[in-house]
Amino acid sequence: MPARIYKPARNAMQSGTAGTRKWVLEFVSETAREVDPLMGWTSNDDTQTQVRLRFSTKDAALQYAKEHGIDVVVQEPHKRKTNIRPGGYGDNFATSRRQVWTH
Repeated sequence: MPARIYKPARNAMQSGTAGTRKWVLEFVSETAREVDPLMGWTSNDDTQTQVRLRFSTKDAALQYAKEHGIDVVVQEPHKRKTNIRPGGYGDNFATSRRQVWTH
């Protein structure tokens, strides 16, 4: 069963990068999803698609896949420029603030 190793992207609803530092090994489904006619839920017979393994490094994930005979595809992450603005929102609460903060 093929798997992919990737570094997850940050949540689009947040500006932080929590949960994006670890590498993930995720199995790819070999069968198509089916729609349940009664409830409308999608389901799959393959239970390995529910498994997500997290590793601190890409090498650790590749080593695990090699030890267990898993075919993997590595997706390299896109580099993201840090967005730290001088005078941003966090400076409203700085102890070194010179002017009074009012609404």
